[in-house]
Amino acid sequence: MKKIIISDQPWQTRVAVMRDGKTQNIYFASHAIETLERVYFKGIITKVLPGIQTAFVDIGQERAGFLHISEIDRELALEKISKHDDELSESHSTKKKRSNTRDISKIFKEGEEVLVQVSKEPIYEKGAKLTTCFTLPGRFVVLMPNIPRIGVSKKVGDRDERSRLRELVRKHLPDEMGAIIRTTSEDQQEKEIVQDIKYLLKIWQTIQKKFKEAKPKDRIHEDLQLALQVVRDHLDDDVDEIIVDNKATQKEVYRFVKNIAPEHSFKVKMHKEPPFLFEVFSVDKQIEDGLYKKVELKSGGSLIIETTEAMTVIDVNTGKFVGKKSMEDTVLKTNLEAAQEIVRQLRFRNIGGLIVIDFIDMATQSHRHQLIREFEKALKARDKFQSVVLKVSEFGLVQMTRKRSGKTLVQQLTNTCPTCKGSGFITSLKTESYGILQRIKKQLLEDKELRGTLQIDIHPFQLEQLTDVEFDSILHFEKEFKSQITLSSSEKLSTNQYKIQKN
Repeated sequence: MKKIIISDQPWQTRVAVMRDGKTQNIYFASHAIETLERVYFKGIITKVLPGIQTAFVDIGQERAGFLHISEIDRELALEKISKHDDELSESHSTKKKRSNTRDISKIFKEGEEVLVQVSKEPIYEKGAKLTTCFTLPGRFVVLMPNIPRIGVSKKVGDRDERSRLRELVRKHLPDEMGAIIRTTSEDQQEKEIVQDIKYLLKIWQTIQKKFKEAKPKDRIHEDLQLALQVVRDHLDDDVDEIIVDNKATQKEVYRFVKNIAPEHSFKVKMHKEPPFLFEVFSVDKQIEDGLYKKVELKSGGSLIIETTEAMTVIDVNTGKFVGKKSMEDTVLKTNLEAAQEIVRQLRFRNIGGLIVIDFIDMATQSHRHQLIREFEKALKARDKFQSVVLKVSEFGLVQMTRKRSGKTLVQQLTNTCPTCKGSGFITSLKTESYGILQRIKKQLLEDKELRGTLQIDIHPFQLEQLTDVEFDSILHFEKEFKSQITLSSSEKLSTNQYKIQKN
């Protein structure tokens, strides 16, 4: 069974979705930092770059957002292109055939105002990714107000149910609009789904009205607060409790659940501190573990998860697990356990983009097929985000993609180390000592007046290194430069620094 754990403190809201004691999803919202994903803005086109078919849009943030031509809805593109061709035809007094070629320079001009929605948060040095293919999430459907297409979640497997839901939604939507029918709508009555659609249509009308009245770069509409978002997206029959540690938030969640799903309102409960809610369910410990690259498996095997800007690589190891029958049995069991844990880790760490998994190599073809089937089954059952999994490659690797959404767990909770600058390594004491000796020699060669009786201040660790290991080099300096050198310890210096002075 699932639990939704909501910790709302004055500085931050944290929400965990748990299954069988393990955190499946974790969400954070700082009360001092604005969240951009799904937010609507009245943007201003600042640059149009036909070479990469991208427009940069000022939405009042530190970096301009970018809007690629693939994220511009067809109707808007055709309307703008037709208008551009008409103006061109009139200015040249010639009749030109209207073109449907999608060229971003024919769609937008610098200084133009446009309604945009943030589809992805800023990441690294990139600004927010924007779209005009708008979406408004509800409990049962995601409204697409300018895309006349109706899709049904792949997790709704029954063909008749898919047809029923498609026809039901089509009947209650305006012709120019579309929707994605969510898994939660399966077997729901028409009344509940229609109520959800009407609620979303009303929001869209409000957005259009605000856009006309708003000033450039204004924030026009944003999604529900984090706690309510998670409840809306994860509340189903599997949830047995929604536990909140803040009385005001608990009342708000209760009212929200009472409104959208009254049959689940009894599940909303209040937790009184102490102990802290996240400590009771060991969520804090699991978050801490999620920042490390190694994940221990119950069998004794392990995962190594390493993420770069280009992709995430996951390595599966057998570790201590030796199995009971054969090596092939050991490998299969470890891989199957790893596949289940990888699905959880992708959700928990919010890893998206290109992912390469190095499962332990299996000689039996049937075992490879079984592994892929189980992995895809787990993704479909447990992960709401779209993913594509390829077959095992010739090198024994599984390649997959998973939709990106916001920042990863590491990006949300950590900063780049100021010492290693994100490389994960620091220079060894030995290497730093060589660097210090090289710089001292250069200084003595260039400044002859410095020679004589000298004192060199260094970090205590370097003092130990130079006196115990490299003292012959100091003696060589004394002989070469006819000087008397004294080494002195100084904790004010780092291990790669020194200070030389003449006594």
